Amino acid sequence: MTEKKATFEENMDKLNEIVQELQGGNVPLKKALSEFQNGVKLSQEMQKTLQNADNTLAKMVNSDGDEVPFTRDKGYEELKQQKSDGNEDGAAPF
Repeated sequence: MTEKKATFEENMDKLNEIVQELQGGNVPLKKALSEFQNGVKLSQEMQKTLQNADNTLAKMVNSDGDEVPFTRDKGYEELKQQKSDGNEDGAAPF
């Protein structure tokens, strides 16, 4: 029998349960360590899921039907650089 892989939302619910239980403080040390390890594994799995989603969303299809990386236009990149340099006057760079 194959086990159904938990959804992102189910993993988030389980992680929240673990956090609530550990924050309660009434957990024996051995169980707390085990739950903490489970929480770390869930967190890592969820991070992979989010990274995969980000990678998927960061692609677009060109006119030939090929997937290509999504890149911002020059104006956006210049504005982003200005903000990181401390120039946040709100004026568009174009």
